[in-house]
Amino acid sequence: MKFIDACFAGILALLVPAAMPAKADQIELKLAFFTAQDTDTFNYGVKPFVDAINREGSGLLHVTVFADGALGKTLAEQPSMVLEGTADIAWVVPGQTPYRFPDNQLIEMPGIFRDLREGTLAYTRLVAAGALRGYQDFFVIAAYTSAPSIIHSRRPIQSLAALKGQKIRTNNPMEAAVLERFGALPTIIPASKLADAIDRGAVDGAVVSPTGLFQFGAARTARNHYLLGIGAAPLVVVMNRKKFESLPEPAQALIRKYSGERAAAAWIESFGAAEKASLRKIATDEQRMVVEPSQGDAAAAQQVFRSMIDAWAGESAHNRELLRLLEAELMAVRSAQ
Repeated sequence: MKFIDACFAGILALLVPAAMPAKADQIELKLAFFTAQDTDTFNYGVKPFVDAINREGSGLLHVTVFADGALGKTLAEQPSMVLEGTADIAWVVPGQTPYRFPDNQLIEMPGIFRDLREGTLAYTRLVAAGALRGYQDFFVIAAYTSAPSIIHSRRPIQSLAALKGQKIRTNNPMEAAVLERFGALPTIIPASKLADAIDRGAVDGAVVSPTGLFQFGAARTARNHYLLGIGAAPLVVVMNRKKFESLPEPAQALIRKYSGERAAAAWIESFGAAEKASLRKIATDEQRMVVEPSQGDAAAAQQVFRSMIDAWAGESAHNRELLRLLEAELMAVRSAQ
């Protein structure tokens, strides 16, 4: 009997490792997300990728999410965290580090994109083509934009002239430059801190997309809305390129499968719907003051936008070529609609 038990134990010892080699060899990747997981940006911009990788890559590849800034709360730190290995993947807001992604000024430019679909597809394709500086050390899993941001304030905004003197939170230097042209006093503040800034009176309002108004808690105080589209906010999910290239080919192929155009399509459908729903929520709330720009104000704003685009393009041959590429992508996107 003892001999039989010993034989059985020996056989079991041989079989168990053979039955479970994948878990032992499974590659673990750390994904940093600066705020909570119960947000639209996470649910629509990160979760679909993570779920797909963890489902299809079981035994090969697994992504663990470190939310609430567990690996680093500061938005400006996220790209460095990826490059230094603190995280393998991170949600990044390029406007918080304009020196790192200088060509993103064009993506942030006012008056370029009519909606989230145009911005996301054009941005995704320019990144894939290697046209934008600052991305060479990253594998870009996803490149998104918000819908064009609008202006929300504690103070009434009946016209462009009413912006003069208002302290407005912006997402990036380009938005700040636009608001300065209208006489506002802009300041760049991460979205996660904008509600507190408005509540304390540090700013009067914010430039943010419709969904961002609710997601980041500013809707309770900012109840005046001026529906002038300023510019889209670029958003990316990036991975350390060296880490990506060190992975076995099946793992690389799996990441590629759920990146790029596929990620863009999912964002356009899901977050795009959220942006439209948030705008309807603003427009139908009787406790809110919603103002459409007059024909004159809209024309004046467009003139400012065009002058900024032309001035940027005139700075260098590189800028002119990048604008040409973007306009070509936009033509393709619009013709396919």
